[in-house]
Amino acid sequence: MRRSLGSLTLVVRDYDEAIAYYTGALGFVLLEDLDQGGGKRWVRVSPSPGNETALLLAQAVGDEQQAAIGRQTGGRVGFFLHTDDFARDHAAMSARGVRFMEAPRHEPYGTVAVFEDLYGNRWDLLELKR
Repeated sequence: MRRSLGSLTLVVRDYDEAIAYYTGALGFVLLEDLDQGGGKRWVRVSPSPGNETALLLAQAVGDEQQAAIGRQTGGRVGFFLHTDDFARDHAAMSARGVRFMEAPRHEPYGTVAVFEDLYGNRWDLLELKR
């Protein structure tokens, strides 16, 4: 049996703002941006074109969803961006204004640093040891 995660929903303030951040600052690719009518869109971004898992960017509607923006994991790291070259991606992301919360550190499992996205969601940039 083979299974995988296709998409994970990330509640955002605005579609275009989120697309600009994830494709610009983080260097993701825009996989889909389909108008579904009524102001709703199907927007998927991914770290690379061939990646099986993507983020589904969902524009918040209503107070409850607005309150979840940037707090979807209660302040914990909730997203893990794996890389094959930590130094390259850390430097590129830093140059594009990504806010790292700490200096890179070496752990038994790899090199890692926590950063916050546009909304305050915490991510690990992570190069796993091979």
